[in-house]
Amino acid sequence: MTRLVTSRLQVGYDDRLIVKDLDLAINDGLVTTIIGPNGCGKSTLLKAMTRILPHRSGTILLDGKSIHKENTKLLARKMAILPQTPESAAGLTAGELVSYGRYPYQQGFGRLSPHDYEVVDWALEATGTAEFKFRPVDALSGGQRQRVWIAMALAQETDLIFLDEPTTYLDMAHQLEVLELLQTLNREQRRTIVMVLHDLNQAARFADIVVAMKDGAIVKAGCCEEVVTREVLRDVFQIDAEIGTDPWTGKPMCVAYKLYRGENSNVRIDQETPKETSSDPVRPYAYAAR
Repeated sequence: MTRLVTSRLQVGYDDRLIVKDLDLAINDGLVTTIIGPNGCGKSTLLKAMTRILPHRSGTILLDGKSIHKENTKLLARKMAILPQTPESAAGLTAGELVSYGRYPYQQGFGRLSPHDYEVVDWALEATGTAEFKFRPVDALSGGQRQRVWIAMALAQETDLIFLDEPTTYLDMAHQLEVLELLQTLNREQRRTIVMVLHDLNQAARFADIVVAMKDGAIVKAGCCEEVVTREVLRDVFQIDAEIGTDPWTGKPMCVAYKLYRGENSNVRIDQETPKETSSDPVRPYAYAAR
């Protein structure tokens, strides 16, 4: 089943068009990751699909209705978004920040109901942040803060959760911590997760569907095996990649890569790079972390 669909979507800033005639259907109950080079329109697409950014033309339908005709509070009960750089939470405790996720359900003077408090506690427990409830958000580590922000999104009780580069500025352990949490939310609570990721191997490892973008358009969308291929990565990122298999998940992974020089270049992509004679050689490939 598909609840969110874009058709011939065009989005831009001022006189610059970023997303061009884009068609995309988000599958319910799955994890979808969007990949692509910097400036290709990934974040712009996410903002448009969540009504943060207006679109110039085309349609964005949620449950068969235009999101721009939906009541703001009702829309916030259906989808939540965690931006790439969340706003400052200076002076707030983790529990107070998470309680902001209950805004779409508040009435009158905006006081929290007993049910709201129950949902906040549940969201803190689900993200493993209950012990930080009374701690200032600014006093938490990067991974802890990111989990608290995710808890706030969970407190909205939405079926759709959008995240723009949720692993930015986190070390490898905290990146895995956040991604495994999102995977758990998807598998155990059937939350539909849509996120932008830069790391190709993380995208393949944690996604059911991968969407590869370039120049504001979708180059390829499908399962990991269809998208994380040498041909697609060459087209999208201009790299010549060696694709292997993740021994733990069985999914494709980028083992090594180098810049793709093109057919007219003096350097052929199948040409072996001469070995360095230096005692500290410069390797011809950059190796991606698993």
